Amino acid sequence: MPVARTRCVALVGISGRVVEVEADVGRGVPGIHLIGLLDTALSEARGRVRSAVINSGFAWPDARITVSLFPAGLPKKGGHFDLAIAVAIAGAARLVHPDRIAEPFFIGELGLDGSIRPVRGVLPAVLAAAEAGARTAIVPAANAAEARLVPDITIVPASSFARLVEWLREDGAHGRSPIDAADPPEARTAETGNAQDQATGAAADAGGPGHGDGVEAAEHPAVPQPTGLWEARRPLDLADVVGQAEARHALEVCAAGGHNLWMLGPPGTGKTMLAERLPTLLPPLDRDQALEVTAIHSVAGALPPGSPLLTRAPFVAPHHTATAAAIIGGGTGLVRPGAVSLAHRGVLFLDEAPEFPATVLDSLRQPLESGVVTVARAAGAVTFPARFLLVLAANPCPCGQAGMAGGSCGCTPNIRRRYLARLSGPLLDRVDVKVTLHRFTRRELLADRRFIESSKTVAERVLLARERAARRLAGTPWRCNAEVPTSVLHRELRIPEDAMAPLQRCLDTGELSARGVDRAIRVSWTLADLAGKDRPTADETHAALTLWRGAP
Repeated sequence: MPVARTRCVALVGISGRVVEVEADVGRGVPGIHLIGLLDTALSEARGRVRSAVINSGFAWPDARITVSLFPAGLPKKGGHFDLAIAVAIAGAARLVHPDRIAEPFFIGELGLDGSIRPVRGVLPAVLAAAEAGARTAIVPAANAAEARLVPDITIVPASSFARLVEWLREDGAHGRSPIDAADPPEARTAETGNAQDQATGAAADAGGPGHGDGVEAAEHPAVPQPTGLWEARRPLDLADVVGQAEARHALEVCAAGGHNLWMLGPPGTGKTMLAERLPTLLPPLDRDQALEVTAIHSVAGALPPGSPLLTRAPFVAPHHTATAAAIIGGGTGLVRPGAVSLAHRGVLFLDEAPEFPATVLDSLRQPLESGVVTVARAAGAVTFPARFLLVLAANPCPCGQAGMAGGSCGCTPNIRRRYLARLSGPLLDRVDVKVTLHRFTRRELLADRRFIESSKTVAERVLLARERAARRLAGTPWRCNAEVPTSVLHRELRIPEDAMAPLQRCLDTGELSARGVDRAIRVSWTLADLAGKDRPTADETHAALTLWRGAP
């Protein structure tokens, strides 16, 4: 019998590498042998594949079966190779014609009953297949909507191995795909065009009515705009926060320029409410950003049901007991993205920040500067994107009652100092905006109600400010003021000397570090964008300096 070949994808971070799966059914002691630098989950595929083939009604070859995954030196992890291995064996055993399985990519995990189960990372896997020139990808039916986000590739959803083999046989016998006969061309392949139309079509239900449990035709019914895991059931609105005008303004500045934020205040002053409403001020993700964010959440297995494309900025709030691996990424087997990557293009909120281990907090310093995080393991290094907006919240002392009228704080000055010192100087030096929150009287809260604005109103100003920054940064890889490197700040975007004077004085007295000066300059550009000015003036640099040193 001939050697049969098909293709799958090995995930390395959020990128995919093409893997060629070869199967040979020949003489020798009956058994199945998998080779190609496999992990434990993939080595166990021999049992899953054998049971799936037999329980699907096909005879298992009574021969020596060798399955090779090439390139041999590339580590291969996970159960999504099951389907490609089973199909390659079916081709070598002549259950299907080998030519029918040579071009498509097969991605999916097999159940013992022959069902094809959903897997993580389908979006980056199909992206890699499309980049390799594939015209067809067979994926689990539950992952089909996610896979259809990739343009110019035909997605074939399948939910059972038996029906998949039947479809491959019928296609070979009749010379054409049943999908070609059943669907119009625009439903089969996502064409390059309007991004919103592609997203809507991609969000279609993978299991249309009347298709049973087999390979299904690709249908694209109208669906509502997808939402992310971070969105609450009741829409969040900045107008819900009353009495913290300074903090609301700080949120607007951070959203407009992509700046990091530290909020210091006693319990009940609205720190968490403010942080949760920051994503509502951020602009929607563009097409490329949405695909990148969706790929990260797909690899992490965090895509919400019915929402194949994430179009809003994510909000990630890990508990203070989270480990460094949970925050940065890692794992003993398959390296998975951490909170900093799940918050890519969105907000990472650390509530009760001083309660986090010092090693976890300091591990944020590198991704805050570079926008990526590299996780090194014995098998190799994996890089994930991590361009997020950091929000830190802290009480003034361990009990949270310091400085409150009538409070019963029993913390000594030394205890308070040690508590806040858990946030290291190098970390806070990377936070552009710092604000102190206070408790207000009922009269002050009632007075502030006249000045509150909805998230929609503030988001419109943020969008205008971002558009001004985008025009100024056109032709560069940077999208907002917080991303502009130091060299550009002091050359192409150098601000007038009279505007620099307040910052230079603080630099001379040692109140500001060189990094702090750069942070304040970036904030001043954001304030100028919000005010509709071409360049920052002394007013913007004064205000930026106040925001930078706002919390004690």
